[in-house]
Amino acid sequence: MAESNKEPWLNYLALSTVILAVCATLATFKAGGYSTRSVMSQTRAANEWSYYQSKSVKGYLHELQKDGLALQLLAVRSGKASPAVVSAYEKTIASYDGKLAKYEEEKGRIEKAAREQERIRDDAQRHSQIFGMAVIYLQIAILLSSISALLKKKPVWILSMAVGLVGILYFANGFFLFFRLS
Repeated sequence: MAESNKEPWLNYLALSTVILAVCATLATFKAGGYSTRSVMSQTRAANEWSYYQSKSVKGYLHELQKDGLALQLLAVRSGKASPAVVSAYEKTIASYDGKLAKYEEEKGRIEKAAREQERIRDDAQRHSQIFGMAVIYLQIAILLSSISALLKKKPVWILSMAVGLVGILYFANGFFLFFRLS
């Protein structure tokens, strides 16, 4: 008997609310996943930059030692030192040159890795932000659907569907980045 008084649009309201709730749940999970990826990539980038800095410090120390040896070599040469002593100084200086070149090469690789982690972080932040916007719109749509069900007001349900459509667009955009937020 009570079923005959039920308006047909209420069935669609219930179904649409469930769909909005599922999308909101998935958007929440995706936003959390991307947020975690962002934090992890930031940590990795910071670690890479610390490693880069340590290589810079080591390189600087070797450069100082090399400069000191070069000055000592000048003094030794002016004092008529044996060729063996001069050769030992030259070999040590060449060794420092090799180490400095190695540090510069390593720093280049480290910088590339750090920048890649920063790129991953930035991408994850964009996705997370968009999924977060989807959750907001979907939750508002669910709220409006609930109000329309309680009040049995079809215009409120239509408004909830419009807001829900915006949320679903953000949800799809979270995967594919059709449009970017500034």
